Order: sequence, then C-alpha cells, then structure tokens
Amino acid sequence: MSFGAAIKSVFSQYVGFTGRARRSEYWWFALFSVLVGIIAAILDSALGLTFVDGSTSGVIGLIASLVLLLPTLAVAVRRLHDTDRTGWWVLIGLVPLVGAIVLIVFFVQDGTPGANRFGPSPKG
Repeated sequence: MSFGAAIKSVFSQYVGFTGRARRSEYWWFALFSVLVGIIAAILDSALGLTFVDGSTSGVIGLIASLVLLLPTLAVAVRRLHDTDRTGWWVLIGLVPLVGAIVLIVFFVQDGTPGANRFGPSPKG
C-alpha cells in the first residue's frame, strides 16, 4: 500500500472503528501524522502562535492534533483488530512507557491470516 493510498484509506474511514487495517496503512498514517506535527510546529514558530515563548506547540499544532485524534484512534483500533485483538487494548497506551511498548509490539505484528472475528483479511 502506498503513502497516498494509506492516507486516503484512513480518511475515508475517518471514525470507522470496525474492520481491519494492514500494517502499511497504520505506519504510513503514523508517518503522515508526524509530518503534519512537524509542519504545524514550524508554522506556529514562524507565525509566533506558540502558547509560551520558546515552545513549539501552538494554535496550529493544537488544531492539527484535534483533527488527527479520531482517525489516529480509529486506525489503531483497526490495526489491533487485524492482529485479532479487541480495540480496547488501545487503552494500555495510558500506562507510561510500558503501554507504548506493548502497543508498538502489537502494531508491528503481522495480521491474522484469513478472516478473523473482526472481518476478512485486508490483504485479500
């Protein structure tokens, strides 16, 4: 799956928490989110829209984060579904450090071959 196809897929399922997402869809969207964050920080700094002097977060970064919040959660849940885990596992990310490591391990694993309880394989 290419970068553009992955981003289009995520935004076409903006708040779609059902179904499955391939690894490439998740990681291309993660890259897209990081790039949007970097661009937002640059714009905030260049336009002087930071909340505190010397900070890189500002109004544009806040808006970008809010716009990306639901699609980020949705693609994470669909990625967990692909590994035959319930989407509630995303809450383990609230546990400092350990939660993020566990989620990364889940996200890099290959999906369940064939159909699972969350639907058919996105690989076809």
